[in-house]
Amino acid sequence: MSNSTFIYVTYIKTTPERLWSALTSKDFTRQYWLGAYCESDWKPGSPWKLAFDDGRIADAGEIVEADPPRRLVIKWRNEWSPELKAEGYSLCTFEIEAVPGADAEAVKLSVLHNIDRPQSAFIQAVSGGWPRILSNLKSLLETGTVVLPKKA
Repeated sequence: MSNSTFIYVTYIKTTPERLWSALTSKDFTRQYWLGAYCESDWKPGSPWKLAFDDGRIADAGEIVEADPPRRLVIKWRNEWSPELKAEGYSLCTFEIEAVPGADAEAVKLSVLHNIDRPQSAFIQAVSGGWPRILSNLKSLLETGTVVLPKKA
């Protein structure tokens, strides 16, 4: 069986520690995740969820690997769309690397989201969502504001 994969790479003017905190802080994710927030204790084997303030769960799973501030791997399943939920679990990997020789502190953030199925509707969906979320994250860390507001 072939995989469906989404890859996104961006460079952010910040430190690896600050980026790790931005990815794992419930209050900080709430600012850039288009009206949702991530919650976990960020230890391998621990539950993870992406939820809305009204209690609805968008996505859920488990922390597979956590190596602060370098690498985070989440076993991830959509919980609100029956079609996407039926595809099962995907893996989302965040790689954080300091950029040597940059004029200011900078990091390379690579996000790899894949699922073991061809032509995944879930990967197609996250391919539209990740650029919006990561643009907000980058802008928030660099300027203090997001580019795209919360979804209505």
